Amino acid sequence: MKTVHIYSSSTCHFCHMAKNFFAENNIQFTDHDVATDPSAIQEAIGKSGQMGVPVIDIDGNIIVGFNEPELKRLLEIS
Repeated sequence: MKTVHIYSSSTCHFCHMAKNFFAENNIQFTDHDVATDPSAIQEAIGKSGQMGVPVIDIDGNIIVGFNEPELKRLLEIS
C-alpha cells in the first residue's frame, strides 16, 4: 500500500476534489490542514517549494494541485 499525505485547507476546491478522489478509490490518506497547523505549512513548502495547496505526497512523489492522471499513475489505478 502506498503512503499518501495531503496538505490542504478547508476552503480549497481542489483539495476537496483530491480527497473525494481518494475516498472514491478507497485510498487511505493523512490530511494535514495548513490553515490550522503551522508546521504543516512548512512541511508542504519544504516538499513542493510552493505555497499553494493541495500538496500531495505519494511515497515521496510530490504533486501540487489536483492532477487526476498523475494520481492514477502513482497510485496504480486504471
